Amino acid sequence: MKKAVASLIALLLCLNLYAQKSLHTLQQEFADLRFGMFIHFNIPTFSTDDWPDPNTPITVFNPTRLDCNQWATAAKSANMSYGCLTTKHHSGFCLWNTKSTDYNVMNSPLKRDVVKEYVDAFRAKGLKVMLYYSILDTHHYLRPSHITQKHVEMVKEQIRELFSNYGEITALFIDGWESPWARISYDEIPFEDIYLLIKSLQPNCLVMDLNAAKYPASALFYSDIKSYEQNAGEKMDQENNLLPSMSCLPINSQWFWKKDFPTSPVKDAGYIVNENIIPLNRAFCNFIFNVAPNQEGLIDDNALGLLKKIGALWKNEGPVARFDISESPVISTNIAKHKPADSSWSWDMQISDLGNDDDFKTYWESNIHVKNPWYGVDLGTEKPFNMVVITEAKKGIKQYRIQYFTHGQWETVFEGSNSHIVKIHRFNRVWGSKIRILFDSFTANPTIAELGVYNERR
Repeated sequence: MKKAVASLIALLLCLNLYAQKSLHTLQQEFADLRFGMFIHFNIPTFSTDDWPDPNTPITVFNPTRLDCNQWATAAKSANMSYGCLTTKHHSGFCLWNTKSTDYNVMNSPLKRDVVKEYVDAFRAKGLKVMLYYSILDTHHYLRPSHITQKHVEMVKEQIRELFSNYGEITALFIDGWESPWARISYDEIPFEDIYLLIKSLQPNCLVMDLNAAKYPASALFYSDIKSYEQNAGEKMDQENNLLPSMSCLPINSQWFWKKDFPTSPVKDAGYIVNENIIPLNRAFCNFIFNVAPNQEGLIDDNALGLLKKIGALWKNEGPVARFDISESPVISTNIAKHKPADSSWSWDMQISDLGNDDDFKTYWESNIHVKNPWYGVDLGTEKPFNMVVITEAKKGIKQYRIQYFTHGQWETVFEGSNSHIVKIHRFNRVWGSKIRILFDSFTANPTIAELGVYNERR
């Protein structure tokens, strides 16, 4: 009887541990972690380039002294709260025992599951576990103009393995997707499919796409967390940020280990603490500091020394300030993208085509002489949708209406105001062949950087 009761209690504790939390709670918990270790370690570690030859033989991957416990101890010395390992980078080499490809660590001279050793070592030190995964995969030709359904299935299979075999994953950092250098769209590898797959396997895992620069800073597009890569020139507006965020920076000059790293200068501890961790944490932003293990699989002495100095200067004081609940991220395909657009009279250099060109830096702008401006997109045929997102280029819109064309007439789905520069409208699914925005009052010429129309799965 006692054993049965104990088993029931254990089961209830387990169910409670994995009970689904709200997105806002998960975002707050992520911000509360404050500071973590990015670990760029993969086949590029054994190359002169972060993007090595896609056909680099796996025989080069031979870290003879690999010790993930050393990594975890180093993270603890800096008072970090978690780690994040590059399970697969752009060159397609998998650090786990995958069935999806032979190009993996079990066929290398190491023949050990690095992902398992990493998660075990970090959890043993009380550290949270996160993973990095690249959609871009040059070895398997998962790159622009080459993507097939088999590639999509490979991505899904690899996601299933990572989220089924390594315990609770706090967050997945996704890279190489919808970025100007990778050029793989969220349509070619369907973002919503992958996002929902991850959530079905582990509902409490945050999904973070590292491509932040394309989208406005005031809303979440294709990510649960806003990300900023400092090396790529992405800077967060610390004074005005209201979204849960992450900012990253490498300890050395590049992400993966290079032969000069042991003798090259590392970042200054005071700079990391006073110019990154502290001010970013005040702005709801978690700072992740990249440490690159060497070809033996160990962190170099100069990096270890810096991490200890950081730990002496900074202590994790617990949760950061509470932030407001934000709109759920936009994760669906924009069915208005590149469709024929029209409008009332606009400025010659800000024509209607620029309001749905999938570029938030260009925009449509109404001519100053128009008293009742409007903007519309023709979807071609009647399509279902349940969300419209209007992103202004410059604030000025006050009152407006969103209408859709169905059965020969216009129907209104929203009428009112929204003070946000990114105006997200979710509603019950409707069918329409056209959509238009009527601007009823404004303080400046109405502008649209992007009009998005989505059929979101709910």
